[in-house]
Amino acid sequence: MKKGTREDVAAVLAALQRVGSKCVRDEMEPRYGIRVRKAFGVPMGKMQGLAKRLGRNHELAAALWDTGWYEARTMAAFVEEPERVTAAQMDRWCRDFDNWGICDTVCFHLFDRSPHAFAKVAQWARRKNEFQKRAGFALLACVALHDRDAEDASFLRCLPLIERGAKDERNFVKKGVSWALRAVGRRKRALRVAAVALARRLAASPQASARWVGKDALRDLAK
Repeated sequence: MKKGTREDVAAVLAALQRVGSKCVRDEMEPRYGIRVRKAFGVPMGKMQGLAKRLGRNHELAAALWDTGWYEARTMAAFVEEPERVTAAQMDRWCRDFDNWGICDTVCFHLFDRSPHAFAKVAQWARRKNEFQKRAGFALLACVALHDRDAEDASFLRCLPLIERGAKDERNFVKKGVSWALRAVGRRKRALRVAAVALARRLAASPQASARWVGKDALRDLAK
């Protein structure tokens, strides 16, 4: 790590510590279900404000991620340069996902802009780890929400992944699967028809988590 980057990381960590709150930190798991080993307890708005002042910086993003602090990793997603994100970097960061908050933030603010996104959806949706697997479906949801140029066929190819993923009983996986199905169904009429058909099939499943995903998606897509 370059001297300047090292100093920038130290300054960011010091700033996060100053605005951190024990109250926020203590609420992260019981209120939001975010379990972390290292956290300052900084609200999202303050992290985004600090990141905006820093601007985009690839080296700083990598160094912030390597600190292991929840807030530093969150800010890494905000300051990273999307065009410089590699497939290998996506895999490295995904392996570090240990809660839904960091998983969804990175997918929503960074990974969905990558040309490797659909390839990672296909890979991660088959992973065994709860948050790596959630990342596959969270990333699919984020691409569906943000990439207006993506072709319908790319999303249709992901529906079998959703159908398989719906059988996973783990809370954060099945919620990610539902999010992906709902987001795909909101894009265009053809995708909505396919998503509703899948949701109805899941809602009629004998498997509990699949039924939950199907009914959850139908409630949203019926609006």
